[in-house]
Amino acid sequence: MKTILVKGPALSRSGYGEQTRFALRSLRAHEERFNILLQNIPWGQTGWITELDEERDWLDHLIGKTQHHLQENMPIDISLQVTIPNEWEKYNVGLNIGYTAGIETTKIAPHWIEKGHLMDKIIVVSNHSKDIYNNTVYQGEVEETKEEINIHNQTPIEVVNYPVRSLEQEPLELNLDYDFNFLSVAQMGPRKNMLNTLIWFLQEFKNDEVGLVLKTNIANCSTQDRMTTAAKIKNITDKYPDRKCKVYLIHGDLTLGQMNSLYANPKVKAYVTHTHGEGFGMPIFEAAYHGIPVLAPSWSGQNDFLHAPVKSNKQKKAKIRPLFCKIDYEMIQVPPDAVWDGVIQADSMWCNVTEKSAKSTMRDMHKNYSKYLSMAKKLKKHLIQNFTEQQKYKEFADHIYKEEAFEVEEWLQQLEAQEHE
Repeated sequence: MKTILVKGPALSRSGYGEQTRFALRSLRAHEERFNILLQNIPWGQTGWITELDEERDWLDHLIGKTQHHLQENMPIDISLQVTIPNEWEKYNVGLNIGYTAGIETTKIAPHWIEKGHLMDKIIVVSNHSKDIYNNTVYQGEVEETKEEINIHNQTPIEVVNYPVRSLEQEPLELNLDYDFNFLSVAQMGPRKNMLNTLIWFLQEFKNDEVGLVLKTNIANCSTQDRMTTAAKIKNITDKYPDRKCKVYLIHGDLTLGQMNSLYANPKVKAYVTHTHGEGFGMPIFEAAYHGIPVLAPSWSGQNDFLHAPVKSNKQKKAKIRPLFCKIDYEMIQVPPDAVWDGVIQADSMWCNVTEKSAKSTMRDMHKNYSKYLSMAKKLKKHLIQNFTEQQKYKEFADHIYKEEAFEVEEWLQQLEAQEHE
């Protein structure tokens, strides 16, 4: 059994919070291998989980247990750091592992490569993240000789996608006027492009009885943030006073069961995102495994789960095909207001969907819904079968520490051979 210290925002409602809890659930599912410790850290302005359930009790127990372990200066075998690479540190333990998610552009920061080299292993949530991490190259020089060299990642990287979670529902009050509604779930800001989603929806469906549900916030789930978010939306919708289409705002924290109810609402017909890039794309994934047709660009983390093997009557072998409505895009340089020092590089690029395609795909989804619903059902079946908690927890735990298989028969044969020598 290995003692592992997990450092991450386990009590936060952020993406990194959910990532930390996934890591902890994976280790717990294989607790015969791990003595789990937890060092909880804050994450930005995001709120903390408030549900008082068995998992929260377990997290609190781990935090208390860890304080005692550290105070007594007891040994640790593995360090697992769940955060952006800027914050990774090399500890005096047997194995240092960095676990990160948010790679949404075409380049990582130089500091990420430097910090990555402090780790013995890196785990990411999508093949997009792995490819960008490995393909980023900077020019440097050897200090002594001034020889120019390429600086790139040399630490092994593993990919583990998230699993399908429980589909159990909890009550959620949502009164929608029309039978056809698009849904979009994301933080409002330049990275997720939600304001353009709103504008393009209003322009395309101003004369139609169609709705758009926005589950969003700007910074946190406070009352002030709700007022600011609502005001931003109203400033845009007020420009279309005679429109038939309607826009709904859901602001604040929802439990997993309430989110399941949102995805399962019979009037929520399609999920739309005009995102510039995703490390993984959790809300897109959740919509997909609920069987909701998805409109998205085919760039970044969501490609790991929006494609699936499909076999036609004339084919002997299944081929990987997109099972979503693809939105055309071009690659553009990240704008200045989206640059995040040390995280999102000013000279990197990201995906930018075209306005024409954004509008035409929403219209096509509404007009030819049965075609996309058929695709969504196939995708849901694939995800339910191949992204189970059991599978993903084992994948993750194996990448942390996998006990070597002990072949009893081979061992007995070796003993017998030694006896005859």
